[in-house]
Amino acid sequence: MSIGIVLSTIEVRRSESFLRNADIALHHAKLNGKASYEIFNAEMHTRAVERLQLETDLRRAIEREEFEVCYQPIVHLETRRVSGFEALVRWNHPTQGQVSPAKFIPIAEETGLIVKLGSWVLRQACAQMWSWQQQFSCCHSMVISVNLSGRQFLQIDLLEQIERILSDTHLPPQSLKLEITESVFMLRGEVTQAKVKCIKELGIQISVDDFGTGYSSLSYLHRFPADTLKIDSSFIYQLAVNPENLAIVEAIVVLAHKLGMDVIAEGVETNEQLEQLRAIHCEQVQGYLFSPPLSADESTKLLQTRSSCGVGDQPWGFRSTNF
Repeated sequence: MSIGIVLSTIEVRRSESFLRNADIALHHAKLNGKASYEIFNAEMHTRAVERLQLETDLRRAIEREEFEVCYQPIVHLETRRVSGFEALVRWNHPTQGQVSPAKFIPIAEETGLIVKLGSWVLRQACAQMWSWQQQFSCCHSMVISVNLSGRQFLQIDLLEQIERILSDTHLPPQSLKLEITESVFMLRGEVTQAKVKCIKELGIQISVDDFGTGYSSLSYLHRFPADTLKIDSSFIYQLAVNPENLAIVEAIVVLAHKLGMDVIAEGVETNEQLEQLRAIHCEQVQGYLFSPPLSADESTKLLQTRSSCGVGDQPWGFRSTNF
């Protein structure tokens, strides 16, 4: 049981305010997990008001399309070429400027707005990859990776939506990879397994996103035919300072290869991390060592300046954003 508590010392006179504050405290208690309690304070109310305003702004932003899809290159270590991009949504708030995804994505998930937003991102990303494939021959073999939220995955007409977007944008199914978190894979067992199978039958690739941060149950990896495991950046960040993390990452790489999957390491920021990943045969990487997420125009200029979509002789060849 989770409990929200309001103390009588709070200067509140109306019963409605007591109940509102208790509900706010209860919400914070639930965020901590099961069997938790929280005592209301004024800061909670301030954050609740801010959250309500952000939710209102988010609904308006979706209607006005205040969002932008940015693209972070994924690099193949052996060939040193861009193997694809991950599509990442950014919110350009009219008064607050850039709003962090860590701030608005959870609200979009809770309110269900993520369904409409996620569909828009998928359409934009597919259309952009198709455009690049028309401009650059090296992009024909590239894959655009798009995150699929739990709410999106549970939609009854998900497959129809995906097929319609691919048809409208002319993108070949094999050029799309959907990234699904571990927690989504664990939902509804056989129903999820059947839906993943249908997605694969369309020719679309599947990636297990943020592997190692969720359930990490080996059993679901056998049941769901994923193509890629993405190692969460929290593991990569600790590679140089914690030898145990290197052992974990190496075990994940070996496991993925045994199951016929490739591996992408997220959050690569240093040459030391890069060499450690190369030594344990991790195929692909993404992170600020190569490039931050770029706008569509910046990504296009990047592809124009890179011969055959390669990264050049130095692994930090993408770091400049002066395109």
